[in-house]
Amino acid sequence: MSIKLMYITNRTQVALIAEKSGVDRIFIDMEYIGKAERQCGMDTVKSHHTVEDVKNIRGVLRDAELLVRCNAIYEGSKDEIDAIVDAGADIVMLPYFKTVDEVKTFLGIIGGRVKTCLLVETPGAVDAIDEILALDGIDEVHIGINDLSLGYGKKFLFEELADGMVDYICSKVKEKGIPYGFGGIASLGRGRLTSEYVIMEHYRLGSTRAILSRSFCNTENMHDLQAIKTVFVNGVKAIREYEEYCRTHPELWENNQKEAAEIIMQIAAGG
Repeated sequence: MSIKLMYITNRTQVALIAEKSGVDRIFIDMEYIGKAERQCGMDTVKSHHTVEDVKNIRGVLRDAELLVRCNAIYEGSKDEIDAIVDAGADIVMLPYFKTVDEVKTFLGIIGGRVKTCLLVETPGAVDAIDEILALDGIDEVHIGINDLSLGYGKKFLFEELADGMVDYICSKVKEKGIPYGFGGIASLGRGRLTSEYVIMEHYRLGSTRAILSRSFCNTENMHDLQAIKTVFVNGVKAIREYEEYCRTHPELWENNQKEAAEIIMQIAAGG
């Protein structure tokens, strides 16, 4: 099975291009409370999309699923989540929770109306992972390595992939038979820790979900739709082809893990 690729956008034309290029999910990001403060200085996406964006994207999608990230639990969560569900979300993602009670509140508000996804990205969530995963109503889990790296005081966001933390969380979720994913994927061949290493780690870990990162296609700085289409068509095709290579060469997974860990720790050490 191929990795379910997600792309964050509130632009209907971009969403259609992504869908037709083989992206499985369009991701509307309504989380904004506290996000800018905790990710200060990090080159991360801070979208602050709206319910109107959910409605607009819902109106154009034909095949791709619509995933919406709400805010962490606060006094207005019920109204916010109800509006997201009513606007047509297929999946609602809960970010930055730290306690079992927060997850219970989220699942209670959803009430089985749509699918749920828990974004594990705090040390508190990791500490309570067994109790959280024992709850009914969790459809999938995503591991948010950006905030998780901040929570554990890491210097490089992929350190959790090298130190066993992602392995640990994946193993816990796998035991429950819940689908899971982690982090993001850029275009192939870029950077010191290329996406080839990361994609093969997805296969080793049994991960079936990943977000296409802003560096895959930064549509904030691109206005030519044909150029955007070219990036998506070629980029998704390359990822799918490399996935097939990973799938058919499991004997390479262990060595890839070791090489990736070495590169990650060198980067973290500033080398």
